Amino acid sequence: MTDPSALQTKSVLLVEDHPLFRAMLAQLIKTDLGLTVCGETDNIRDALAMIEKCRPDAAIVDLTLNGSSGLELIKDLKARKIRLPVLVLSMHDEHLYAERALRAGARGYISKQEVAGKVVEAVRKVVAGGMYFSEQVTGSILERVGQADKAVEPTGVDLLSDREIEVFQLVGRGLNSRQIAERINLGASTVDSYRERIKEKLGIKNAAELYQRAAQWVLEQGNNS
Repeated sequence: MTDPSALQTKSVLLVEDHPLFRAMLAQLIKTDLGLTVCGETDNIRDALAMIEKCRPDAAIVDLTLNGSSGLELIKDLKARKIRLPVLVLSMHDEHLYAERALRAGARGYISKQEVAGKVVEAVRKVVAGGMYFSEQVTGSILERVGQADKAVEPTGVDLLSDREIEVFQLVGRGLNSRQIAERINLGASTVDSYRERIKEKLGIKNAAELYQRAAQWVLEQGNNS
């Protein structure tokens, strides 16, 4: 006998900063008769209001949002004790960000390259209480767990906090402190403090080297979304 709960339509909130990609994502979700899109936005403030209003069964959240990051939204939901399964969607390097998303409280991570063939499967999995990560990410996480007793020290950008990586990425995209501050709703002096911490952690001597290293990293990771 079919489980009646399996016949219920599940609602999904889309939190993505690119309107065209968001529209495409909505169309993909709607191809599944058991899923519907209950709201769309590109920022945390509206996302929280929509979550309160439509009580979605899951949310698809991009890492790069208008005025902040997807990780901040996930952490905010956790702090507010809102139990909402979140599937993170991004162009960013999954090996760097998937584990951070998991620690923040996400239930899955899918790259934009996989969306067309995998997003419905991923959403259904997190709605059902499961987790969705690529085989490569799952293997990487399990390997880290297996090496937990070996005290492996983080290196490179792994040394940076979530916010520091966000600033590092924006520096690599050519934004100055004022522009970064406006983008992620922080004071310029706070952004400058993050820049100094990044330089210290990565052994960077000056602003020119910071821009060079950040731009190279953005290029290598494809972080231009």
